[in-house]
Amino acid sequence: MSTTAVGGAPADAAGTGPERPTIRYTEYGIPHIIASDWEGLGTGYGYAAAKDNICTLADTYLMVNAERSRYLGPDGKTSPGQNQNTTTNLNSDLYFQRIKDNGLVERLLAQPAPDGPEPEVKEAIRGYVQGYNRYLAETGVDNLSDPSCRGAAWVRPITELDVYRHAHAEIIMGSADVLLDGQVTAAPPGASAAATASAPSSEERTKTAKKTAKKIGEALAASRRQSMGSNALAVGSQGVSGGTGMLLANPHFPWHGKNRMWQSHLTIPGKVNVSGASLLGLPAVNIGHNDDVAWSHTVATVAPFGLFDVQVDPLNPTMYLVDGAWERMTSQQVSVEVRNADGTIGKVTRTLWATRYGPVTTSILGYPLPWVVSAHAVRDVNMNNLRALNTWFGLDRAKDVHDVVNVLETTQGVPFFNTVATDRKGNALYADIQAVPNITDAHAQSCLTETGKLLFNQSLPLSNVPPVSILDGKRSACDWPDDPNAAAPGLLDPAKQPRLIRSDFVGNANDSPWLANPAQPLSFPRVMGDMATPRSLRTQELILTAQKRIDGTDGLPGRGFTPETMGKLLFADNSRAADLTLDTTVAACQGVAFGLVLVDGNLVDIREACPVLAGWKSHDFTADSRGSWLFANYWHYLQGSQRVDKLPWRVPFDPNDPVHTPNSLDGGSSAVRDALARAVFAMRKAGIPLNAALSDVQKITRGGEQIPIHGSFGVLGVLNVIEPGQVDGKLDIVFGSSFVQQVRFTAEGPPETYSVLAYSQSANPNSPHYADQTKLFAAGGWVTERFTEEQISATPDLRVVVLD
Repeated sequence: MSTTAVGGAPADAAGTGPERPTIRYTEYGIPHIIASDWEGLGTGYGYAAAKDNICTLADTYLMVNAERSRYLGPDGKTSPGQNQNTTTNLNSDLYFQRIKDNGLVERLLAQPAPDGPEPEVKEAIRGYVQGYNRYLAETGVDNLSDPSCRGAAWVRPITELDVYRHAHAEIIMGSADVLLDGQVTAAPPGASAAATASAPSSEERTKTAKKTAKKIGEALAASRRQSMGSNALAVGSQGVSGGTGMLLANPHFPWHGKNRMWQSHLTIPGKVNVSGASLLGLPAVNIGHNDDVAWSHTVATVAPFGLFDVQVDPLNPTMYLVDGAWERMTSQQVSVEVRNADGTIGKVTRTLWATRYGPVTTSILGYPLPWVVSAHAVRDVNMNNLRALNTWFGLDRAKDVHDVVNVLETTQGVPFFNTVATDRKGNALYADIQAVPNITDAHAQSCLTETGKLLFNQSLPLSNVPPVSILDGKRSACDWPDDPNAAAPGLLDPAKQPRLIRSDFVGNANDSPWLANPAQPLSFPRVMGDMATPRSLRTQELILTAQKRIDGTDGLPGRGFTPETMGKLLFADNSRAADLTLDTTVAACQGVAFGLVLVDGNLVDIREACPVLAGWKSHDFTADSRGSWLFANYWHYLQGSQRVDKLPWRVPFDPNDPVHTPNSLDGGSSAVRDALARAVFAMRKAGIPLNAALSDVQKITRGGEQIPIHGSFGVLGVLNVIEPGQVDGKLDIVFGSSFVQQVRFTAEGPPETYSVLAYSQSANPNSPHYADQTKLFAAGGWVTERFTEEQISATPDLRVVVLD
């Protein structure tokens, strides 16, 4: 049983930690968990996490155990990866049941560290299960306060394997949304269809390659716009006022579902003392700080998977050619239980196919990859990765940025993320050291198919498409080679992956590593992203914000970052797109003859838009801004999915000045006029006044109260990214700024930290911490972190829970 008290000291005089796991709750329900060992720390974490988010966690365990169709029906929607509701329950179940049937996670667990979990990881997860199950036993399924799963048959005690399956699902989510449906629906063509398919001519192959690369690129670009992202800025000793190092962590994660972040402070005296946030249900801090180091992650431009084009036998399409010999695909019967419409339980069985390279897929993000004269197989760089758990446990105990680099290189477990960090010594680190397919530039040149070359090299006018490879599966030499310096087979040598340590600043806003700091551009293999190409407007805004603050040219007092200036600059919600184009757009609007433009057969008068945009002089997306929503709609139609350099600029992109080019929009372009007219038409059709305040449009409902949310779309060059959309049929925030944290180190003393969890700690509408930080975020406020024992003990109304 647990006991609750107010006040109380958790540690004995020797500082060895309490005899029993202890949770101290400070403002906004933030748990400070202290224990004497890793198992006790995990117990406290599991208990507190279940208390706040039992239904979200139970739903996640339902997913990774392939039981959604059994309890929720096969046709419901779910999201195994980064985006919202991307597949059906049935397809999700088939995907995860295949992993279960293959015993994949069990095999990974059986490996010794560093391939398998370190002893501390195992102990913490053992404790997490105890804490989760203790909360569930004390409360009872029928008495849960969250109505979304109260009394549900699928809420049950969990095992350690459940937690590892969840961790594995998080690690592979970078490829799950992209390829899941294609893998579980892939079926060979009839022999007659394959046999009668004629070999295409060279001209037809080239035409098909261009079309396929373009369509896949468009799908990938759209997916990246609608999924997770992040900003992170690390400032070294030259850029901090009153300190030695500073970090801004600004991940843009989903506001709903299994990828919500959850804040905690975890302490074992003498072993670990770390504060920050993690993906819900993982008992470590993924983004945060300890006494000496602060770090964050951003989504990288590495594609965590690759495709192999295999030639099939026209008379037997499950045979494929490798090195001049035919090999037989493996088939696997996968069955899952489903709830029928009448409530009875049935079973669905499918045959899933695989090659030596991996599973066969017949689509990528919905675009078909026909299985006729050839088939496509998937290799996922993270499918055999549980090392990420070791990575995060290592980061939690790092002493400086060099220690961070060592953890990243030796574990090579980070899945599709950059790492940005600062330390007490005044160093700022950018590192894109992760699990990367071992596709060197030479390997790519030798092995990419015609379609693969177009897609990998991104000869497309699309925004931020990762270099996806399609390699020639007819040659075994085209598989990802093993590197003796890599942590696992098929991975790129971590020494070839980019990193940069500086004393001014480094940062990333989901562009490639090339411009972590414009004074020192990085080079790296093409598989990790592009070089000497246009940066997104959000990247430009991040770099310019850092440069101007360090130089003292941003209009704020002094030079160098402080917590006050860092917070002001992020929540200023400034739009780089507006800085570059608003004046020209207003002039173009005023110059349209009679103000009439034809849009889809409708004459649209845009004259009312001109004064609205002209009055929006602040260029910001704060809640009371007027004209910002009109500009956001205009920019949506102007840029679309194109790279920013494809807009009608008078000054083109210059790789020697990538932060300031392209610029000078051509206001006389028909694209400008048409985009503005479409924006006016769309807003009028939606019944939204052109001069509506952002707070009238962009808001969420929590407990019957509508909360206006500031910030906007990343494509506008706004750092505080907020992406509104439909969630369960209602307007809400789909993803965006989630756990925002800034940390300042000084030469001595504890780190100075401020944070805000934009969607609050709990998804339970009956929790007092369902919307409290959401309101704080809406007001541009921050929580002052309590990190030392003295700070925690001084909390008004401190609540202490001791797990007996």
